[in-house]
Amino acid sequence: MSDTWDFLTTTPLETTLTNYRLMGELGTITRAGRTHQRWQHKPTAKGSARVWYYVDGRTVYLEQVHTNHPNETK
Repeated sequence: MSDTWDFLTTTPLETTLTNYRLMGELGTITRAGRTHQRWQHKPTAKGSARVWYYVDGRTVYLEQVHTNHPNETK
């Protein structure tokens, strides 16, 4: 998790094999009347855990943390 923290606090909008925007209906989230792109981060390349988040300015908001692959993206 410390690697996840480091990544999300320094390069949360970088697209990699383990960090990318969600697509379709899951691709955006609206908070306080503003729409943001929703991202997914995989803490490990082969693991099934996922962190869903969005970025507003310089702040990363963790929206959901899944310990297993979320059904919504299957």
